[in-house]
Amino acid sequence: MKRKLTILGAGESGTGAALLGKAKGYDVFVSDMGQIKTQYVQELEANGIEFESGKHSEERILESDLVIKSPGISESAPLIKKIRAKGNLVIGEIEFAARHTAAKLIGITGTNGKTTTTLLTYHLLKEGGFNVGLGGNVGKSLARQVVEDQHDWYVLELSSFQLDDCYELKLNIAVVLNITPDHLDRYDYDFEKYIASKMRIFHLLHLGGHAIYWSDDRQIGRNISKANDGLKFHPYSLGGDASEITNDRLFYTPINVEISAPRADISIKGQHNMLNAKAAGYAASLAGVSDEAILRGFKNFKNAPHRLEPVREIDGTKYINDSKATNVDSVYYALDAVDAPIVWIAGGVDKGNDYSLIQALVQNKVKGLICLGKDNSKLFTAFENLVPSIQATDDLIKAIRMAKDLAAPGDTVLLSPACASFDLFKNYEDRGNQFREIVMELA
Repeated sequence: MKRKLTILGAGESGTGAALLGKAKGYDVFVSDMGQIKTQYVQELEANGIEFESGKHSEERILESDLVIKSPGISESAPLIKKIRAKGNLVIGEIEFAARHTAAKLIGITGTNGKTTTTLLTYHLLKEGGFNVGLGGNVGKSLARQVVEDQHDWYVLELSSFQLDDCYELKLNIAVVLNITPDHLDRYDYDFEKYIASKMRIFHLLHLGGHAIYWSDDRQIGRNISKANDGLKFHPYSLGGDASEITNDRLFYTPINVEISAPRADISIKGQHNMLNAKAAGYAASLAGVSDEAILRGFKNFKNAPHRLEPVREIDGTKYINDSKATNVDSVYYALDAVDAPIVWIAGGVDKGNDYSLIQALVQNKVKGLICLGKDNSKLFTAFENLVPSIQATDDLIKAIRMAKDLAAPGDTVLLSPACASFDLFKNYEDRGNQFREIVMELA
């Protein structure tokens, strides 16, 4: 008799898990409380996988031998509590997929920089000639790729939600970039629970696996001693013996040989991206990529959109799309990376931001602030005495025109919102795409 597998959520990870479950002989049922996208409906139908949308048939779900839940579903959801109370096993798509591959795994987490570092690590392995797949919180789901399982390595971006649903995952290399408050609504507004979720990645390493972490991060530093014994630890830093970043070069010592890359040769800019590059270089080197391939990969890497993405230059003013910057830490890195007077476009749905963390940087670098959102009061209060000019609008076209009027040759107009996008846009991608399109149409 086939084991009953229920998948809660029919997005990319859920559909990938359904395809893998079907391939591995499970009796698969997919249940989504929302509306399933047409592309996933078509895939499920084409593969003869039963599904429902707009509801959860609890009686059927509770009969399952195994439940795979979407990372977006909280442990506090009533249905999850009922499933757990009945004793059913609940895991995530990453955990399920990893059980069905013999490939080596690199996992990367952190509050900021995950996608950039994951994409760069993947790029460096590709540059080194590795047969490597990209998955997790970016690209195609790991489960979808494991159906055919043609890769020797997978590089995975892992959110705290994905890590929470992993129990026996065995990574070969794990990276923690940084930990700052985020998603606290999912962790009972307890920062310590969020920290534990991120640090969990080091408990998901093979014995003897490589643990890479930024030792200057206070939260990582005070929690690293809780990681499993028997791991190989690789701290990187802004200074000291472990490694070094200077004004001109990036240094790191993955094994025994110091590698030096001119900062000008690293395609992604800003101090935060030097740290991301260092983490990616460590991971790639430990995986066996040659120094030459790493240096070559640093030079020709192209980052994902909406992350300090240069859009165009108009009348000597640069326009940069950093729509992915949805918290204050991300904005700090963006402001720090720009070596020019800045007209800053910010705002949206505030996530409990503490703007005091960037006030000094704003005072030194920002000549004008355009508040873009339905409620801009918190931005006004934080910066009205620090920025020479502050304007507000709930229209992106008007915001960009205001910024253009304030900017002079040599300045940079920077969209780096510090906030979620849902008051005016579908998501941060929609916000960034609209910004790019409007700027490209400017006379």
